Amino acid sequence: MNTERTAGVRDALDRVEREREQVLAKRRAVERFERRVRKLATQSDHPPAGTARATACGTAPVPTATRRDAGAGPGRQRVRELFAETIRPHSVSDVNGSEPLAVTIREEFGPEVATVLSPDAGSRFTPAVKEAVVSAATDRKRGLDGMCRALNAEERSLRAALAVLDECENWLGRADATPLSELGFDALRWRHETLAEHREACDRVVRERQRHLDGATRHTASVEIDHRFLAEYLYEDRATDYPVLTAAARVVGVCVDCQRAVRDHLVRRV
Repeated sequence: MNTERTAGVRDALDRVEREREQVLAKRRAVERFERRVRKLATQSDHPPAGTARATACGTAPVPTATRRDAGAGPGRQRVRELFAETIRPHSVSDVNGSEPLAVTIREEFGPEVATVLSPDAGSRFTPAVKEAVVSAATDRKRGLDGMCRALNAEERSLRAALAVLDECENWLGRADATPLSELGFDALRWRHETLAEHREACDRVVRERQRHLDGATRHTASVEIDHRFLAEYLYEDRATDYPVLTAAARVVGVCVDCQRAVRDHLVRRV
């Protein structure tokens, strides 16, 4: 039974699914970037000693390969291009917007890699630079994997809560089909007790949800994704940051009102 009281939880489930799709798409983009960077050839940190002697003596021209190693080369520029092609579209809302590429790289890979890939840092694509970029991409994939695990945990929490709330809502819908005036004393007492059971079920939903929000999903040995911060991020543009707690409170409110009406009828029958 899809009611307005639990609509916020369903909306939250949709939001989690959209976010997970975006995270998975970004992870695939980072994986493509890493794979293509690994294929790039590196340049030596220092030109071969023999070449330097030949050049100093003026006895032989500098070989083409050596000129490429000694010159600017396209290495780091190509890495920036690959980042713009693969990861940037999944990192900014407007690919053609004003955010500089260097800022996007810093947001995704951290300040050290952003500095290494800065045009001001030169163009030589050394093994050390390559390793730094590949390592940052690997770490970013792990971070996105952690985010997926946190989103999966959020989905399980939402679905568990919705199952209980839907059961309460379905029972209320069936109970409303029979007016209280048509119920005998025992049936009224049973309805009052059942409403109390549903209130307790909603209270358990609240406790379980609070326990989930107070937890975290491990990202790395030293970094965790806080579930409460994740929920605030996911639902910041929604009517409430706490869809489960809001829905449970609404269902409990209906149960309280129904119990009050049942008690009124019980008193009249005494």
